Parts: sequence; C-alpha cells; structure tokens
Amino acid sequence: MTLNNADGSVDTRRWVRVCAAVAAVLAVLVVLIGAEAGGPELTRDISTWALTVFPLAAAATCLWRAGLFTGRARWGWVVLAAGIASWGLGQAYTLAQSFPYGGSLDVPSWADAGYLGMLLLVPLGLLILPSTSQPLANRARSVLDGMLVAASLVLVGWVFVVDPRIRPDDQGIGFYLTVLYPLGDIVIATMIGYMLPQRRALYRCSADLTFFGLGVAAFAISDIGYCYLGMIHHYRSGSAVDLGWIIGFGLVIVGATRPRDAEPLKSEFSPRIRMGAVMLPYGAVAAALFSSVSFHIVNGHSRPFVAYTHSVLILLLIGRQVLTLLENRELTRTLEDRVEERTAELHAREQQFHALIRHSSDVVTVIDTEGRVTFQSESMLRVFGYRPELFCGKHFTELLAPDAAVRLDQAMRQVAVRAYSSVTLEVVHTHRDGRSRPSEMIVTNLVDDPHVGGFVLNTRDISERKELQEQLVHEAYHDSLTQLANRALFRDRTAAALARTADLTVLHLDLDGFKRVNDSLGHLAGDQLLVEIADRIKACVRAEDLVARFGADEFAVLIECAAGEEAECVARRILDDLDLPVEVGARNIHVRASIGLAQASLLAEEDEDGAEQLLRNADLAMHHAKATGGSVFTSYRTQMRDGLIERLELENDLRTACENHQLRLYYQPTVDLDTSQVVGFEALVRWPHPTRGMINPLDFIPIAEATGLIVPLGRWVLEEACRQAVQWSEAAGGRPLKMSVNVSVRQFDQPDFTETVAAVLAETGMPADRLCLEMTESVLMTDTEANLEQLVRLKALGITLAIDDFGTGYSSLAYLRRFPVDTLKIDRSFVERLGVLADDTALTDTIVRLGKSLGMATVAEGIEEFGQLAALREMGCGFAQGYYFSRPVPAAEAGRLFLEGADTPVETSA
Repeated sequence: MTLNNADGSVDTRRWVRVCAAVAAVLAVLVVLIGAEAGGPELTRDISTWALTVFPLAAAATCLWRAGLFTGRARWGWVVLAAGIASWGLGQAYTLAQSFPYGGSLDVPSWADAGYLGMLLLVPLGLLILPSTSQPLANRARSVLDGMLVAASLVLVGWVFVVDPRIRPDDQGIGFYLTVLYPLGDIVIATMIGYMLPQRRALYRCSADLTFFGLGVAAFAISDIGYCYLGMIHHYRSGSAVDLGWIIGFGLVIVGATRPRDAEPLKSEFSPRIRMGAVMLPYGAVAAALFSSVSFHIVNGHSRPFVAYTHSVLILLLIGRQVLTLLENRELTRTLEDRVEERTAELHAREQQFHALIRHSSDVVTVIDTEGRVTFQSESMLRVFGYRPELFCGKHFTELLAPDAAVRLDQAMRQVAVRAYSSVTLEVVHTHRDGRSRPSEMIVTNLVDDPHVGGFVLNTRDISERKELQEQLVHEAYHDSLTQLANRALFRDRTAAALARTADLTVLHLDLDGFKRVNDSLGHLAGDQLLVEIADRIKACVRAEDLVARFGADEFAVLIECAAGEEAECVARRILDDLDLPVEVGARNIHVRASIGLAQASLLAEEDEDGAEQLLRNADLAMHHAKATGGSVFTSYRTQMRDGLIERLELENDLRTACENHQLRLYYQPTVDLDTSQVVGFEALVRWPHPTRGMINPLDFIPIAEATGLIVPLGRWVLEEACRQAVQWSEAAGGRPLKMSVNVSVRQFDQPDFTETVAAVLAETGMPADRLCLEMTESVLMTDTEANLEQLVRLKALGITLAIDDFGTGYSSLAYLRRFPVDTLKIDRSFVERLGVLADDTALTDTIVRLGKSLGMATVAEGIEEFGQLAALREMGCGFAQGYYFSRPVPAAEAGRLFLEGADTPVETSA
C-alpha cells in the first residue's frame, strides 16, 4: 500500500478544529432533541434532517480519506463511504416521504433498503482494507465470529427481553427486520474489534478505525433502543434514541478526517487481551446456550425462534471450525515451508563456511581447554604443507617448537580471563619443506561459545610481508644508488659509537663541481661517477668503518678508535685516490672533494644530541674546506661556530620577509600518466631575497621550522594555494584541479590544525576533495596515536592525504594500513635510478604495487628523462612530477600550463 502524502511530522491542528466543530454541533443537537425544545414536531424535524445530513457528510469525509491512499486502502474507504451513503439515502427517502407533514413509514419500506445497504457494504469495505498479512480464511473467520457474537446476543435478548413482551401479531417481517439492524451492528463492531490489533501494528494507532468502531457501537445502541421501543410500540421520530445514530455519524466524521500518522508503531496487545478476543465468540455462545436452557426450564417448552437460532449458531460454529482447520493447515504448510527454507539456508551457509575455510589464506585451528586440537582447517595443507588430520587430537606442545609453544600457552592464558577476547602474536612455523615461515597468529577465546568450545587460532603466513618490510627497512637506511648507509643509519651508528667511546671522528665529504658533470654529461654519467666514488672511499677505509652517502654528492665516514692523525691520514688518502681520473663511458673525469673532520672529543658537555652535533661540526668543517678552494680537508675548530651568526641574520631576514609579504609561491604541475594532462600542482614557497637573490628553500625552511615561523607561513601557503586553485578552476570552466600543499611537523602538531584547514577551505571556497596535504614519513611516525587522531579529523573534512618522499624513512606496514592515507609519493631517489639498476626498478615497482594493494594512488617525483616516464607508465604509476614536464614556475606560468595541458615537456626557469 502506498500513501500519497509524504512521511513527516503530523499536523493535527485542522483535525482538532474539525473535532471541535463536530462536538459543538452534537452538543446543540443533544440539547435540542434531548430537551425537546420547541415541541415534538420541531424536534422530529431537526432529528430527521440531522439523520440525513450527518451520514452524507460522513460519507463525504470517508471519500476524502480514500484520496490519501492507493490500492486496497483507497477502495476499502470508498466502499465504507458507499455504505454510509446508503444509510443516508435511506434516511433521505424517509425525509422526502414524511416532511413537512410528519408521519412514519411502514417497515419494510424503500428506506430499509438503504439501511440494509450499510449492513452489507460496511463489512465488505472492512474486508477490503489492508491489514497485516493474513490468509483469507482468517479474515472470513472474523466475520463468522461477529455473526456468532451477534446471534448469541440476539438469542439472549430474545429470552430475557423480547419473549416476555412480544405479541403474536408483532412477529412479522418488519419485526425481524428491526432485529436485523442491531445484529448487523454487532457483527460490524466485532469485525472492527478483531481488525484493530492488526491495524495497530501496521498504522501507529489506527485512530480512524477506532472512531469508526465507536460510531458503529453508537449505531448498535440506537438500533437496540429502536427495536425495543418498536416492540412495545413506544418509538417516535425525534426521541433520544435518534441521538445514537447522530453521534455515531459524528464519530465517523472525526475518524475519517484524522490525519495519517507518519510512522508505524511496533506495539501489540498483551497476550491476555488476544486470548480474550479468541475466547469471546465461545463465551457468547455459552451465554446463549445458558439462556436457552434457562428458558426451557422455566417455561417447559421452547420457541421456534430459539430453535432456529440454535441451528444458526451450530452452522456458524461448524463454519468457524472449518475455517480454523483451513487456517491451521495453511499455517502448518507455511511453517513447513519456512522450516524447509531455513534448513536449506543453514545448509547453504554451512557449505559456504566450509568453502571459505577450505580456501582461506588463514589457517584455522581450534584448541580445547586441555590443549588438544579439536579442529584443523584444510588450508593447513596449502599454507604449510601438512595434512590437517595429522593435528587433530594432539596436544599443541607436540606440534610446535618449544619457544612457539611457550608463547602460545602464554597467549591462551592471557585471553582465558575474558570471554571473546583476542591477542595477536608472531611466531615462526616450519614448513614441511623445512623452511621457516614467519606467521601472524590471532588467538581468540571462544571457550564459552557452545558451537566452538575452545581457543580459535587464525594463523597466516606473513613471509612476503616480512620480506617486503625488511626490504623497505633496508632502503630506508641505505642509499639506493650506492647501497651505502644513508644519513639516518649513519646518525644512529654515530650515536651508538658515542655511547661506547669518545675516540671517534666523522668525515664529511662533498664533491667539488659535481653539478657541472650532471649538467654537461647528464645524470646517468653523474650516477656512474657517484658509484665509483663510493667504491673508492670504501677502499680507503677499514672494513669496520662506516661509509654513508647523505644525498647528491655528499658522503660521510665514521672512524672509530682512531686518533686525529689517523683520521687525517684517511682523509688525505681519500683525496689522493680521488685525484685519479674516473672513467665514465668514453671519458675520463677528474673530480675533487672537500672534507671536513670532526672529533668527538671536541663536543661540548652541553650538547644533548652529540651525534647530531658531531655531524654539524663535520659539515661546518667541510664548508670551510670548500671555502678555501676545495680539494683539501679541514678539521673542526670551535671558532667555526661563528658561521652561525649568518644563520641568525638569515632568520631575522626571514621574519621581515614574512611580515612584508616578500615570499612567493611557485607551482610544479602534477601530470596524469594515463592522459598526459595537468591535473594538479604542488605549491612550493620561494624567497626572492632583496640582496641575496633567490634563497634555497633548504636554507630557510629549516629556519622557519626551528623558529616556529613555519606555522603562519604554512597558513599563508595553504590559503594562497587554495585561492589560486579556485581561480584556475573557474578560468578553466570548472575543470577540477588538485592542489598539493606540504605540511611540516610543527604545523601538524598544532592542536587547531584541522580547524585551520577547515577555515581556509571555507574562506577560499576550495572544494575539500581537491586539496591534498603532503606529510613526510617522519611526521607520521612520531607519536603515532596522536597523529592518527589528527589524520582522522583531517580526513573527515574530505581532503586527500599523501605521504611525501615515501621510501626515504621507515614506515611500518601496520601503521600504513591504520593511517587514512590516500597517496604515496615515490621519492626522486628511486625514480632517478629507473632503467639503470634492476634492483632499483624492482623496488619502485614494489612500491607501486604496494600502493595499489592498499588502495592508494602513487605519484612519482623527479622525472627528468623519457625512459623514467616510460618505466613508470609500464609499472602502472598513476601520476608524476619532475623537470621533464616543468620546473616549479610562478602562478602566471602555472596557470598557462593548466589551461594548455602538459602533453609535451615545458622548460621554464625556476
């Protein structure tokens, strides 16, 4: 059934006004008719007109209510309206025959045809009205129940009221017709009484039918009074008996005009009330039987009417029992079908469960409280090579290595204290072929589950994940080009060495003029040169010394347990070795280097991070060596810290630049590798110093980080980038543009960072899904729980999150899965080696596949050659940045790139 009006809050004000109007009219009629104001004739006329107008008004309201529904509900109310109208037409016939001269019609007359029409049409309309799902036999039984109750009440009334007073000449068709009216009312009222529980469950409270039933009850009272007064020849039109019909039609009007309730009510009648409804027909029949027996005992004989009524009751009871039998058969058939359907469903689910367990990548094991295996999934054969039947019935200590058995026992003891708790541990299982297989095991306490009754072990082979993680760890601490240690590993080793001894020296080496090699011979030649330089440095030191590449053309050496003279000898040996030409292709290249030496013995006691300070000292010494002309080494002296004054000056200039808005944003395009179109930009801040020229971001960004200037600077970058993105998108006719903005540690740690981003989006009108915030792995891996909360709040805004320079730090795969990250940006150090070394190419391909497996997009940084672009497309990398497409450019040039696309490389100066 479909309702035409929409669901929502119910406005009952109009209905209350209708109720007030009906109550006022009824009150006036009760006073006029009850007090016989104006005399009997006026009272008769008022009653006759009211009994004509009210049923027709009630029929009209029923038709109006039918318009609120469709389907069976509409037709049900239409038939109810027809039944009420039939009664009104019968009364209109009476009015036409008696007005204005008065008088009464004989019974039967054509008016009775209208009255009987209501007794036929109203039950039909009630049967048409939709209710909760019921078979036809059940609905027909409610009609028979009404007839049983009505016939029983008629028999009781006949015995105690009618028989003592009726005269033989009154028992004609007219008398039985007057008896039929209350009988029909009782049948209708009983039907409504049986329908109300189902309608209550379907329509909130079913007030419309409730008022209709009260109206029918008022009809029954008036019809009973009419029958009684007619039997004793005291009825006259305009008496108080007419008020029952008038009030009844008023109640029908109130019920039909009540607005439909918006939501269903999930309430039912109590079991006691439902049982009373079931027993009502039997109680009525018992009362009728008692009355007829009493009549026979008192009078010594029976009446034909009593005998006929007995016969009708017997037929009705037989019919009711037949319908009950049919209903029970239908119910039994329905239950059998449901049981069969449920059984088939359970069987299908069982088969599905077995199939999932059989083909699952997890090995499922159930161990009882005694430690014996009660179930072993078939996936054990596929994952670890053992047949599952070898495990069932054995104690777990017989199946695992001693250390693994001890850890499993501890895990089961841990979860045993609380039902349904679980714990995860990593153990090493031995494959049937003898190989060790790292595994992740989840132990869950299902001892209290009657279907399991034990500890459930979900074991999965994580060998590939471990290998990938170890590979990523290696890459995180090693340079991909030279396979030397990187800065992070070098710093950790230096800190560890300082904890053991102060007799160590750090050498910081920087190649002189290396940029000219890259510019003249290309990056491939430069890479070959760097590999050769790394080999020569390793050949100049001891096996226990650590050699690292910090990036670009910077190297470092950690020499432990060596005096300052020995370290200087190593530096001299390196410089001498580098004086020899390096053969790159068909060319011999001569390179020079500047080396700075820093001894741990010169560290000040107030230096908290000795390793970092030692590296800074070596870097200062290296810059002093380079300032002298290069190709020399210089040892660190405390006076070199005077160079920090320049850093302070740069810091003051940076504050002034921020206040005077001297910083500018440059934009490097992001290209979709599938379409070769510019789909976004990365916003990069640049500082055109009024006297020093363009300041390298690597020089002033760390200062901004250290001083906290990065917070207002980052807010300005975010706001300006979003404003520019909205402007470009509008200029391109609404074409979407993804704007990437880097986020520093200091920004990310701000408690109101999420609110800042939301405010910028609101101020600039930037759609949230077009903003990408880029964070390095180091940002995410510090205080991971707080970072996860921050990331979740940012993600709730709808923005995109990316890990920048992925692969240069260390990201646990477990954290990577937890963080709501959308994009991995592959560091340029991986891209620059594509096509040169197979291992580097495989690693980049692994990162791309890792991103796909985690549902993340991948962006490759630093593309400078077509071969790198082709390799990344072959791997399925989605997006790319690099000088091959465009250097970072000012806003005007970036806007041209976005509008014209980047199908061909664009060379511009930064």
